[in-house]
Amino acid sequence: MTTTLITGASSGIGAELARQLAARGHDLALCARRTDRLEELRAEIVAAHPDRTVGIKALDVTDDEAVFRVFHEFDEELGGVDRVVVNAGLGKGAPIGVGGYAANRATAMTNFIGALAQCEAAMEIFRLRKRGHLVVISSMSAMRGMPKTVTTYAATKAGIAHLAEGIRVEMRGKPDLDITVSTIYPGYIRSEMNEKVEQRTKFMVDTETGVRGIVEAIEKGVESARVPAWPWKPLGTAMRHLPLGVVRKLT
Repeated sequence: MTTTLITGASSGIGAELARQLAARGHDLALCARRTDRLEELRAEIVAAHPDRTVGIKALDVTDDEAVFRVFHEFDEELGGVDRVVVNAGLGKGAPIGVGGYAANRATAMTNFIGALAQCEAAMEIFRLRKRGHLVVISSMSAMRGMPKTVTTYAATKAGIAHLAEGIRVEMRGKPDLDITVSTIYPGYIRSEMNEKVEQRTKFMVDTETGVRGIVEAIEKGVESARVPAWPWKPLGTAMRHLPLGVVRKLT
């Protein structure tokens, strides 16, 4: 039985990950700031899968002390956490230099510093146990610098992708540790974060479809995956090499 810890699990991709992983037989450790949403999600999952164990805790990932405490509490209370999905994120943003620093800083602190704390806490647990699976949810926006309101968001997602890759490189040199590190690059998947722009965004897919691709990649233990595979696998390669003027039209 695999126990998977998911941050930012109260809505969107995180909540749907919980539903789909529970359907595949996973026990769950769910955390987010909104515990009322977590309570509803737990009730829904247990009603559909009475044999699942679903732990919930309040967590603001920008509270460093709370991240370490909650992760270790889950590990003790649930008999060990096997996988951690670093999913919690923020989508605020403004073009650089127009007075939107507060929004950009909030996104940077949540998406990068918060993710760093989660990776640290998860890897503490995995190193002690000598096994585990760290999953970092990045974004296709990490492929290149993005304009306007997405600039800081994209930079944070590129940062955590490199963070995950650095951990992965280290683990390759540790034959005594059975620790897998996966970086997932979702394309445009409908969620609360983007609900205001979904109607004018190219290649948007519904949450269930998009998360199904994420779950399949996680279960395979891949090093990295762009999801859904179409069009993001070929488009991601193109984005790395296309002129910036062309990349801008894709956003």
